[in-house]
Amino acid sequence: MGHWLHRNIVEPGKLPLFLALASFVVTFVVTRVIVRLIRAGKGPFGNVKAGDLHIHHVVPGVVLTVIGGFGAVAGSRYGFWPCVSAVVFGVGTGLVLDEFALILHLDDVYWTEDGRKSVEVVVITAALLGLMLSGFSPLGVNDVSDQEAQDRASAIVTIVLNFLFVLLALSKGKARTAVFGVIVPFIALVGAVRLAKPASPWARRFYRRRPRARARSRLRAYRHDRRWAVRARRVQEWIGGKPDPAPDRSLPDRR
Repeated sequence: MGHWLHRNIVEPGKLPLFLALASFVVTFVVTRVIVRLIRAGKGPFGNVKAGDLHIHHVVPGVVLTVIGGFGAVAGSRYGFWPCVSAVVFGVGTGLVLDEFALILHLDDVYWTEDGRKSVEVVVITAALLGLMLSGFSPLGVNDVSDQEAQDRASAIVTIVLNFLFVLLALSKGKARTAVFGVIVPFIALVGAVRLAKPASPWARRFYRRRPRARARSRLRAYRHDRRWAVRARRVQEWIGGKPDPAPDRSLPDRR
């Protein structure tokens, strides 16, 4: 394991990327655990406030991201400080993307349905970083045999081809299939060849003059949501926590 790590991660200069990914994932997990404890009123943790102002963790996240980003740009891929900058950048990015929905909506939607976007963005980011890390290019690795160079080239071609399937799946509105396709090769092929979701960019572009395709797309989306929506929601709630119930807008406003 040590030899593999040195040859494929340290020697090609990918150690900062590895540390950034690890610190990013750990920061997101720890942050979610802490905010769920705060929400439940358990543990020694509490919201950070300056007077009556609630300081969201995206604020220190932005500061750490800036420090780590400029530190990484100023350094090289080797040595102690680039690794430190990568860890700082990973921690900052984890804090920022955990509140991605807040930045997108410019509102505190952390515990609402819109807040689920933060979890999805974090999963996609971690998957893409893992893809970059697993792209074991022969460049930067010494003493690569012809057979190993051919194997690495085949792996790179496979990754590029799989990435095209991921893009197709995204254009068809199959975000979750695309995310899992980044992690496990060719899962995105399923989303790439199947019918697009009704509201996806692919459907709007290619199904406009195909009423039968639009009808099949709506029917398949209905059946899929009926079968998998509850299970997908449970997984999201397990990762990011259960959102607050939406207010009943059918009741009259008595203010």
